[in-house]
Amino acid sequence: MKIIIDAGHGPGTFGKRTPDGRMREFHFNSAVAEEVKKRLIAEGYIVLFSHQLDRDVPLKERTRFANSSGAELLVSIHANASGNNYSPAQGIETFIYPTAPQRTQKFGRLLQNSLIASTQRKDRGLKTADFAMLRDTVMPAVLVECGFMTHRHEAALLQSADYRMRCARAISFAITCMELER
Repeated sequence: MKIIIDAGHGPGTFGKRTPDGRMREFHFNSAVAEEVKKRLIAEGYIVLFSHQLDRDVPLKERTRFANSSGAELLVSIHANASGNNYSPAQGIETFIYPTAPQRTQKFGRLLQNSLIASTQRKDRGLKTADFAMLRDTVMPAVLVECGFMTHRHEAALLQSADYRMRCARAISFAITCMELER
């Protein structure tokens, strides 16, 4: 099975960082993406990245690449934010496109449940959104927000190797479970 992993946003995306400036969102996203890739390759999957480590890849380029890759699934990895300062908003949420097929909805629930079980963070649920990575791709696509950079405790978690490993493990587990159900 061929999977696209998208480390949402890029290394230079303005404003995507913790309020104290210690972590850019891409630092979390790309670290988790690398670990997911390593785990899935060990299981025999083909894993492609739609992002690059040295530049911000525009959304149209990411979706065009994903659509031409022949991949059967896309997971876009993110860290959330609520404003530019620390706030009480916290937890994990998973997004699918509003008219996503049943298989995508099922995978979205599985992925959300896996992340909650692994991280023990607040469950913000499975939601729908009109995000380009969900709307403009032809394969089942899911976008995960693994915690809030603007919540003091979650910002510290997002910077920790243990938490990143937990997120990667949960994402990998959900993908392998989805494959088993085919």
